[in-house]
Amino acid sequence: MAEIWKGAPVAEALNARAIAQVEALGARGIHPTLAIIRVGERPDDLSYERGAMKRCEKLGVQVRRFLLPQQASQAQLLEAIAQVNGDPGIHGCLLPLPPQMDEEAARRALSPAKDVDGITDGSLAGVFTGSGEGYPPCTAQACIEILDHYGYSLQGKRAVVVGRSLVVGKPVAMLLLARHATVTICHTRTQDLPGICRGADLVIAAAGKPRMLTQAYFAPGQVVLDVGIHVLEDGSMCGDVDDEAAQQLAAAVTPVPGGVGTVTTSVLAAQVVAAAGKAVG
Repeated sequence: MAEIWKGAPVAEALNARAIAQVEALGARGIHPTLAIIRVGERPDDLSYERGAMKRCEKLGVQVRRFLLPQQASQAQLLEAIAQVNGDPGIHGCLLPLPPQMDEEAARRALSPAKDVDGITDGSLAGVFTGSGEGYPPCTAQACIEILDHYGYSLQGKRAVVVGRSLVVGKPVAMLLLARHATVTICHTRTQDLPGICRGADLVIAAAGKPRMLTQAYFAPGQVVLDVGIHVLEDGSMCGDVDDEAAQQLAAAVTPVPGGVGTVTTSVLAAQVVAAAGKAVG
């Protein structure tokens, strides 16, 4: 049976480092601060906001919220982003947006230096070029934090990423490449996807389909990170991986819930703290 790589100890280690950094910055009069710009009250946005605020409060990261009504105009949104960009006391920004907003225009408007969730073109360019500008998407970075915490060396490993989104698939592939892994990016239209996955040392499942990766996708000794989160009709949760099938073959598997998602808000807070450090040199 596979070893279960839980996210909680990874988050705890990240939190401990962040608290030490917050204290060091506080001694210099710098207080890491996250801005949250929210339009309306969509349940998913509220849930993520609560999680982020709870994590920040625990670590001593301050939060300032810019709350716009559901009927807010694009101009009002851009004005709020400009306020965040121009405020040296704000070091990071979360920007959940409803469908009626021009997401591309909002992403272009936000400064990459304050983009702690990896949504701007500048941040993504930094991930793809390794320039260090901006920050990677939190879920992609959470995968790297888990691998590091459990002592998994990526150098020379064959990694398969199932998923090609800009939120997880593409950026996590670049982060793996930066650690000298050999990376294959796959998706739901890839021919012989099970065979490609079986040939990997590391499989990161970010396809967005519940329990898509069944026993045919796995081989003995692999490490499997499951990024998917799905709520089923009975209220239970699952990921993109068939847990039982993966655990029978793999050497290590992240659970859902309790795996990658558990680390994400800690990464967010850590990146706010890092941004505050960069802002003061």
